[in-house]
Amino acid sequence: MAYTLVLGSKNLSSWSLRPYLALRATGAPFTEIVIRLDQPDTKAKILAQSRAGKVPVLKFDGITVWDSLAICETLAERHPEAGLWPSDPALRAKARSYAAEMHSGFAELRQILPMNFARQLPTPELPDSVKAQIARIVEAWSEALAANPGGFLFGGFSIADCLYGPVVSRFHTYAITLPPVVEAYCARIMALPSMQDWMAAAKAEVAAGWK
Repeated sequence: MAYTLVLGSKNLSSWSLRPYLALRATGAPFTEIVIRLDQPDTKAKILAQSRAGKVPVLKFDGITVWDSLAICETLAERHPEAGLWPSDPALRAKARSYAAEMHSGFAELRQILPMNFARQLPTPELPDSVKAQIARIVEAWSEALAANPGGFLFGGFSIADCLYGPVVSRFHTYAITLPPVVEAYCARIMALPSMQDWMAAAKAEVAAGWK
């Protein structure tokens, strides 16, 4: 099988990071196409890869899959050995709920704390809505980590961790104060080889004059 993963700028594209983490977790080889965001030709380049007009996009065997969660689900189906979902049905249902909550929610947090992966920035003034969303994430992570020993939200690394990877990076970028157990979880995620490789690429983009 030959995968091609189409991504947006690594410093900015939180949606692209999620399936990248999942694909790296499978161990399968893949080719990257990185499209620079916020350029006059960005839309045309993305449309050439997917008529949905958005990144990320996964291509293989003549198949095109778009949307970060759809890509992650496809990878979980194709690589059951990677354990991208917990094997226990009840735990898997909860992990899916965590992932879906992130996928569809936390709009204010995304707006006030946009992903800027390679940079360290001052903590902005946080409106109450964003404080509430951070509190919800801290609550959910703390509950999952306490119930599932193993270092990740549901024991082993899963799609739930992939979906929250960009939030981990946001907390790192903006120096958000977190409880020790959550801070330790964030440190584990940031230390993953896949996250370190993404960081190196994001820094290279910034050094090259990308946003």
